[in-house]
Amino acid sequence: MQHPPLWVFGYGSLIWNPGFEVAERRLARASGWRRSFCMRSIHHRGTEAVPGLVLALDRAGGQAYCDGVAFRVAPGTEAETLAGLRERELISSAYLEVTMALESKAGRLDALAYVIDPDHEQYCGGLALEDQARIIAGASGGRGPNRDYLWSTNAHLHELGIADPELDWLSSRVRELIKDGDQARTGG
Repeated sequence: MQHPPLWVFGYGSLIWNPGFEVAERRLARASGWRRSFCMRSIHHRGTEAVPGLVLALDRAGGQAYCDGVAFRVAPGTEAETLAGLRERELISSAYLEVTMALESKAGRLDALAYVIDPDHEQYCGGLALEDQARIIAGASGGRGPNRDYLWSTNAHLHELGIADPELDWLSSRVRELIKDGDQARTGG
């Protein structure tokens, strides 16, 4: 018996580091959601003492949408992929694992996605962009500096032709903050 394909929606680091074998990629849109640095990261891009921020899908409603990449998992690797994603994404239970309808040029598809739990203590929706930039500029965790996560995601969105003005602004502002910090330390 053949199982239906498993699709996974990437809107942040999954775009550039899915961590599983991919059979197909499609640009896709999740309506009613927005990509947002609304989750405090205490493992991958920050610590409990100095939390960073990571992207999550935050419910937005109305005309809001998030463009990203739908990945079709290689047939026969579904169970392994699901286990790996759960280990990676559900490390602190701040994400909820959901199935959502996506639109792509090839039509509608259902995909697994990780969305923020707005009732979780790591949820921090509504932070001003300047506050986000300052947190991202200074945080680092088990997978490296928070700024690298931002810059990699933003660069890959650009490669895919996906516009995200907030990430563009944050990328520029974090570079400024780091440059200003370096100049202050060196007396420049």
